Parts: sequence; C-alpha cells; structure tokens
Amino acid sequence: MIIITKANLIRFLAGAICLLLVLNFLWTSESDGSSNTSLSKLSIRRVHKYAHIHHKNDSGSDREGNRSISGHKMPAAPLALSKERELHNNRNSTSTTVIANANFTSIPQDLSHAHPHPYPYPHPYDYANSTQKSEMTPTQNCTDPDPRDGGPITPNTTLESLDIIEAELGPLLRPGGAYQPTDCIAQYHVAIIVPFRDRYAHLSVFLRNIHPFLMKQRIAYRIFIIEQTNGKPFNRAAMMNIGYLEALKLYQWDCFIFHDVDLIPLDDRNLYNCPRQPRHMSVAIDSLNFKLPYRSIFGGVSAMTRQHFQAVNGFSNSFFGWGGEDDDMSNRLKHANLFISRYPINIARYIMLKHLKEKANPKRYENLQNGINKIEMDGINSIKYEIYSIKEFPTFTCYLAELKNSERKS
Repeated sequence: MIIITKANLIRFLAGAICLLLVLNFLWTSESDGSSNTSLSKLSIRRVHKYAHIHHKNDSGSDREGNRSISGHKMPAAPLALSKERELHNNRNSTSTTVIANANFTSIPQDLSHAHPHPYPYPHPYDYANSTQKSEMTPTQNCTDPDPRDGGPITPNTTLESLDIIEAELGPLLRPGGAYQPTDCIAQYHVAIIVPFRDRYAHLSVFLRNIHPFLMKQRIAYRIFIIEQTNGKPFNRAAMMNIGYLEALKLYQWDCFIFHDVDLIPLDDRNLYNCPRQPRHMSVAIDSLNFKLPYRSIFGGVSAMTRQHFQAVNGFSNSFFGWGGEDDDMSNRLKHANLFISRYPINIARYIMLKHLKEKANPKRYENLQNGINKIEMDGINSIKYEIYSIKEFPTFTCYLAELKNSERKS
C-alpha cells in the first residue's frame, strides 16, 4: 500500500516534469530534421529554425555573376531560389564559410557582373504560386499608389515570436523575405538593407510592420539582415556596405533602402521607391518630437540608387560604435554634387522602438573632420569581411558577417 505523503507527492511531480521535458526534447529533435549545425549566441538562428542556402559543393560565380550548379549555368534569381537550387541544397547539408573581400582599385562606374536585362532568366513571375495560371501573368506596369488613398497608419508593436510573424506573412512572400506584385510589373526593384546586432525583439516588430507597408507600394523587394559578429564595436556603416555588395550578387537592384531595425513608418504615403536624388526617409521621429534635428542629417532610414552609392564609394568603414557615419555620408553626397531630398514632415514620420543608448564612437569627430579626404580609399572599394553563413528565412535573408577592417585613427 502506497502512503500518499507530501514528500511522495513532490517526488511524483518532479518525475512527471522530467518525463515531459525528455519527451519535448525528443519531439523537437525529430521536427528539426537532421541538421547538425552548431548554434551561435549571436545569430538569429538561436531563436528560430533556419535553412542553409550555401554549401560546400556549390561552385562559385562566373564573370557575369551566374551561379553554376552541377556544371549547369544558372542566372542569379532576383527574388527567390530556383527549384534546381532548392533540390541541390537538399542533397548537401554541410555549410561552408564564404570569404568576400571587396578590393576595387577605383570606384566602379557600373556593375561588371550585373545582368543588363531587369529580369534574368527565369523570369521572376515564374516563381508565382502554383495556383496562379500562366494567362494571369501581368502585362501592365505598376504605378505608384494614389496618395489620396493613403495616410497615417498605426503600427502593431506587440512583441511576438518569429514563428508567429512567419505564419502571418510567410504565405504572402517568397523565401528570403522577397515580394513582388502579381497584378502588375514592378517598376522598382528595391533591396532593403538592415544592419543588425542583438536586436531580436525589434526585428520581429520591424518585420511584422514593414512587409504589409511595402506590399501596398507595388514594388519588388527583398529584406536583407546583415548581422555583425562579436569581437569589435558595432559598425553600422560597414554592415550596410556589406549588404549592398552581397545583395548585388543576387540581383541588379535599382535602389537600396538602408533601414535601422528600430524605426517603424507611420504613413503609407512614404514611398520606398527609387529617388532621383538621395532621399532621407526618416525625417520626423517621435523620440525627436517629430522634428528634423538639422538639415544635413542622413541617418535612420535613407534611400539611394546604385549610381548614387557608387558615386560616393558607399559608406566609410571607419566608424566603430554609435554616431558619425550618417553625417560622413552627408558630406560624401555633397562632395559628389548630390543633394538630400525629403518627403514632407507630415508624411516621413516614424516611431523609434525603445532600446538602451549605444556607446558613442569616441573618434567620430576625428573621422568626420578627415573623412572628405578618404572618400576614394575608404568605402566599398576597401571593405574586407568574411561571410560565415547566409540563411534564408520566410520573411528575410540573414548574412552573418565578420568585419576584417581594423579600427584606426584618422
């Protein structure tokens, strides 16, 4: 006869909890598949499952930027992996380290590896859902949304896991956080570049809001998260340079939106298209009382075409820690005879998600003072970095990158 005592009851409950934990572990291991990749404390993969898109047996690119798989040339897909690439990935489960050093002898005037046609074969609309019939392929060009149909919007800042965000948005997107309208041909192909480190809560809120915001604008886009490894102070500008160079390996994007992960737009008339002149997008932020701090500011969210970015040799790689890199870019634009354009202050409005203030860069004023003399030697033509992994999530593509450039005095 078993006597039910307080001690026996506690032992029984402890044993039951241990059994549930073991069963949960076994179930999770089965559902995760056979991946044996180690987990990093830094990467987004610590909070979400991921899929490899680069492997050892994957050969390099040719001079035109085309990937070669099993001896067959495959043009770079602009928005999603081709079926052939997906099958290849499934056959190879070992990840590889991709070394990417950009050492141009001069500021490039054009992209030698880019495809002249905006739709390298296969046509991006071939990636449409299988339920979409060929006769539904659009023939009309997309037009900008009518500003009379837009206005202020209220963002959803509820914190949710990436799994919930992907359940909401995944069916509307292509792998890697890519989208293009299906009822018309997009006139703008935009790479959204987000420099990132340890802002996982912000990332979920950002993705939940930015995708619906961009879908309304009838542009083709893809979101690139560029995550810096530990070891050095965060270099926002260098991560944006890396994002620019890596995104161009996938497609000849018309323009780039460089976007802080903690800024959420508040008006859908704020169009993320390609500007004639570099555009400062985040004109009015709630934390700054919705006022422009000074006329030359170019931080937060900004838009530039490929030609703009090449003309100024990208961002400086010298700014480690918070501050200075956006003002340096403003000086570069002025030096290249470009000017900063802006939407009206009642449209270009954002909220900033709460976070601890970053440690300021003690050398930012030195670098700013001497930056104008380093434009041709400090930028996309001098950045050195190593790509540890490229992960394709349903709502974004993540690059884990280590910056090899050293912190130095001006």
